[in-house]
Amino acid sequence: MTDSGTADSVDRIIAQWGQVRPGLDVSAMGILGRLSRLTRHFERDLIELFAQHGLQRGEFDLLATLMRADVDGRGLTAGELAGSAMVTSGAITNRLDRLVAKDLVTRETDPSSRRTIRVALTERGRETIDAALHDHVANEERLLSTLTAGQRTQLEELLRALLYEYERST
Repeated sequence: MTDSGTADSVDRIIAQWGQVRPGLDVSAMGILGRLSRLTRHFERDLIELFAQHGLQRGEFDLLATLMRADVDGRGLTAGELAGSAMVTSGAITNRLDRLVAKDLVTRETDPSSRRTIRVALTERGRETIDAALHDHVANEERLLSTLTAGQRTQLEELLRALLYEYERST
């Protein structure tokens, strides 16, 4: 429970552990439990939003990657796309097949290297990601709207520190 007297579902779990194992420090469980529960709630909201645009989450990620990383409009290779989107090449292939079928991206041979395939947004893909991105940013603002600007900054700094150390050590 917080100083303000509010309690969430994880507080009840922590209290139960306190009764059956009073000497056990489960504070890390409280933090990770909250992150896990929030992630599930946020994921559900994100999936619903992407579905409104006819997209799955992975498809949104690839379209967004093309929008932000294909700065010269030539398209990205599958390898560049995989690196920027942080997914495996197998996942890229399946997602690209769906996006090509929806006429959201093209997959064409690079004129300067016949062994290289470039993926680029179609006009329809650009329109789709523009609309979805606008709604996605508004949705993320809504998801964080209960936090003050200072709380958001503090949370971002704390999460960055955790992620940096985790990524550095793995």
